[in-house]
Amino acid sequence: MEKQYLSIMKQSLEKKVGILDCIISKNEEQNAILKDPNMKWEDFDENANCKMQLIEEIDKLDEGFEDLFDRVKEQLEAPGGKERYAAEILRMQDLIRQITEKSASIQAQESRNKILVEQYFQQSRERIRKGRTSSKAAMDYYKSMSQTSFTQAHFLDNKK
Repeated sequence: MEKQYLSIMKQSLEKKVGILDCIISKNEEQNAILKDPNMKWEDFDENANCKMQLIEEIDKLDEGFEDLFDRVKEQLEAPGGKERYAAEILRMQDLIRQITEKSASIQAQESRNKILVEQYFQQSRERIRKGRTSSKAAMDYYKSMSQTSFTQAHFLDNKK
């Protein structure tokens, strides 16, 4: 029974590695979207939603892994338990190292993407501020021109 649990745990870790690869790919797509001067927020939202689904999948895998680990923990800690399943344990340790490396890579990508988003919003605020300034200037000009009343010239030639 423990062998089956360990096999399922290994499969869970392998699936998690695959999902992390997908997240890395989505982060690269997100980076390209953010660097595009004609960026569409729909593309960004779709990408973010896809990443959220992948993260939810990872959470489910983690919960299942923890449940299985709790079931086999006592057998592994028993005398001779680790030796009996040494190959499976080594493979899982390798997968956990891969997961740790990929997680660090994802965090770095997320940091870079966050900076790009902040820059985008800063540029957007600047464009809005400039637009308001020029709009206000145009409105002030219109108001000043509408308040000006045209009077007849004082020096008219009244000769007939």
